[in-house]
Amino acid sequence: MTAEADERDSPAANSCAITRSYGPFTVVEISGEIDMATADLVVEHLDAATAIAEPDVLVDLRPVEFLDCSGLRVLCRAERRARERGGRLRIVSDGPRIDRLLRASGLLGRFPPLRAMPSQEEKSQ
Repeated sequence: MTAEADERDSPAANSCAITRSYGPFTVVEISGEIDMATADLVVEHLDAATAIAEPDVLVDLRPVEFLDCSGLRVLCRAERRARERGGRLRIVSDGPRIDRLLRASGLLGRFPPLRAMPSQEEKSQ
């Protein structure tokens, strides 16, 4: 599938999420406040990104200002979908707020944050 086809199949950008291709990865960039009122805007992007066989999804949380348990639930669901399809979902976060939230919720082991986007050539790590 070409990058152009990937872009066509991606949901339209909204106030909380945008999906793009980055080398072998599908990147879902999340921004703003992710809570019960906005989580569904993220779900549509994560569902599309994890709908294919062997998805390799990077969820960029660096622009997120606030994330509550609704956002964590969405991430857990998407990560499970990716694994069920033989793929993976990882988060990119360079802020201590997300680290504290993951640690407090017991999810730091499931989502050890990448501090920056991986190289476009990196696929097997």
